[in-house]
Amino acid sequence: MKKAWVVLSAASLLCASVAHAATSRTSWVVAQVYASNHPLAVTDHAELATKMSTMAASASNFYRGTAQLFYQDMRTLPASSYATAQTGYTWIGGDAHVGNFGAWKDSGGNTVFTADDFDEGYLGQYVWDLRRLATGMVLAGRENGLADSDIGSAIKGMVGAYVDKMNDFAGSSAESSFQLKSGNTSGVVQDTIDASKTDTRADLLAKYTQLNGSTRSFQTIAGKLAAVDSTTYGNIVAAMSGYVASIATSKRYAASYYQVKDIRQKLGSGIGSLGKLRYYILVEGPSTSASDDVILEAKQEVASAVAGAAAGQLPAADYGYHEGQRVAMTAKAQTLNADMLIGYATIGGLAYYVHEKSPYAEDFDATQLTSAGKLSTAATYLGQALASAHALADQDYDSAIVGYSIDKQVSNAVTSTSGLASEISAFAFGYADQVELDWQSFVGAYGAGTPLY
Repeated sequence: MKKAWVVLSAASLLCASVAHAATSRTSWVVAQVYASNHPLAVTDHAELATKMSTMAASASNFYRGTAQLFYQDMRTLPASSYATAQTGYTWIGGDAHVGNFGAWKDSGGNTVFTADDFDEGYLGQYVWDLRRLATGMVLAGRENGLADSDIGSAIKGMVGAYVDKMNDFAGSSAESSFQLKSGNTSGVVQDTIDASKTDTRADLLAKYTQLNGSTRSFQTIAGKLAAVDSTTYGNIVAAMSGYVASIATSKRYAASYYQVKDIRQKLGSGIGSLGKLRYYILVEGPSTSASDDVILEAKQEVASAVAGAAAGQLPAADYGYHEGQRVAMTAKAQTLNADMLIGYATIGGLAYYVHEKSPYAEDFDATQLTSAGKLSTAATYLGQALASAHALADQDYDSAIVGYSIDKQVSNAVTSTSGLASEISAFAFGYADQVELDWQSFVGAYGAGTPLY
């Protein structure tokens, strides 16, 4: 009993040190936003304008668009007492907010709920993903009108579910078969899975394409799909051979599958990704029938924001000095039965991550978490999904990158689940207050016409 008291007391003291005291830092925020977005202005000025207006709309949107601020802060804020040198080599998603989870049909035909955004994938402390997810829960919960006490309970439930699942994986290697499906979920997460099950390829093709006789091509949709010039079109077609070569031979389809039929630039997707070039590429698919055409998404990638806090932790040589390859590797490392079309390409001298625009993908909608019960239920599955992603992406995926079992290392590091849960909750509320202040600084600069990109 005395030992438990000592552990809990130490955890309480740590929470006080890890909890972030919000301060006004307008000049720094403006400089960081400008520095991270300005390099993209030469290629996609209009999308950056959309990004700024979107971030100005809410603190949650601002948070989603500024991962680099978070990781600059991780350089100086206190470390967790539940982290070790070994857990610092967790292959994290890097941007684990609530909107970066969702349902999709995996390559084995299972409709599952997982983490689904890998742009910031990098090696770092597992607690960074927990901190970022928990802070996002505070911001989303407050915007949904939930009480801080209910949000705090949900965060502790999320952390507890994460730790419990990591403990399970450490003792059984169950990560190789664990998936969140209709049979082991409920609430808004199950609703998201069920919505994915009703999606069809025909619906996706009807949304973005049109038929002229037996020939399918993209529509031009204002604010969503825009025609590309002949140089861009040619560059993308020329890059396809490199993309196909980036897919393991055992997972490649016949060459005819990748025959390009049409290309459009995709506009207005995401928040953090706005300003990065994104293209939809219509390819032939498994047959010459127009009914099974496939849409590929090619997304420009830049250095991970996580590298701002852990520079060199994932050596560039490990991903071929290609940021698209880094993202493709993260996507394959963190998911069971990954998309068979995941690869990467160089288009016009820029790095791209390429994968299928899945007909069955459904993003998790945080606006549906309108009660304490809904948030609490969802939090359990968010914690489990994050644990799954971390546990899969260790020696089980590539022992040359992570040479040991991360689930075992995390399990060993968490000497008190309640202590870690309290620490993450304290951090999240303190950091959410900082995000609110940073957002107000940003809104002021945006309204004053200060250059932000």
